[in-house]
Amino acid sequence: MRVLCLALLLIVLAGCVSGPRIDTTHTARGQSSRVQYIILHYTSTDLPRSLRLLTEQEVSSHYLIGDAPATIYRLVDENRRAWHAGDSQWQGRTWLNGNSIGIELVNQGYRDTPEGRVWQPYSQAQIEALIVLLKDIMQRHQLAPGSIIGHSDVAPQRKVDPGPLFPWRRLAEAGLMAWPDAQAVARQQALFNPSLPTVAWFQAQLARQGYEVPSDGELTEATRNVLAAFQMKYRPARYDGEPDAETAALLQVLNSTP
Repeated sequence: MRVLCLALLLIVLAGCVSGPRIDTTHTARGQSSRVQYIILHYTSTDLPRSLRLLTEQEVSSHYLIGDAPATIYRLVDENRRAWHAGDSQWQGRTWLNGNSIGIELVNQGYRDTPEGRVWQPYSQAQIEALIVLLKDIMQRHQLAPGSIIGHSDVAPQRKVDPGPLFPWRRLAEAGLMAWPDAQAVARQQALFNPSLPTVAWFQAQLARQGYEVPSDGELTEATRNVLAAFQMKYRPARYDGEPDAETAALLQVLNSTP
């Protein structure tokens, strides 16, 4: 009898340890991926130190793409949260670690010299590997074009990565994001040249893009930083944060594109 009781007790305990028995034969129709955005970064250092920082410290990312060779490393499973975005906001959503996939590219970023800031270019192989990875992620999570954003987009007051040499247009050519039509931009720029819109107009248009931006109508440092982030993405030849006719035209065309 004692042996029988012990056996029954072990069976009960085994059931408790294994957790509840869950029936998974029914699946809800109303659901979607938790992933809404893919956020791109550069590491500001070389591959060995990038791997150490992203695996041994508090900061992390789902993927890291090396520079030579352009190896894709998966560091965090996509169904788990990686700590890559920090204090961030896009399209009214905040703290984006919980609903985004972070991709870091090995790149030194910039160095300041007496002649000015010098940025490191990305290798062609790196960008090709990134595009393949982005297409795969977007297909699996059913993300719409435009879901790919930069760290500087979601945290323009403190971040500048992936920087002005990141080839956003290459992503557009691969069908991953919208790009403003050059002829439409030229027509709009001609209309804006005689008289620029107000700062409040720029702020409203930037907010429509998804940026967190003041709405006070003042050209403050915070507004300049957001303007610079937008310019760095769509007009990297000059990203001084100054409102001008070309920036206005780019915003107008992008926000008018279906």
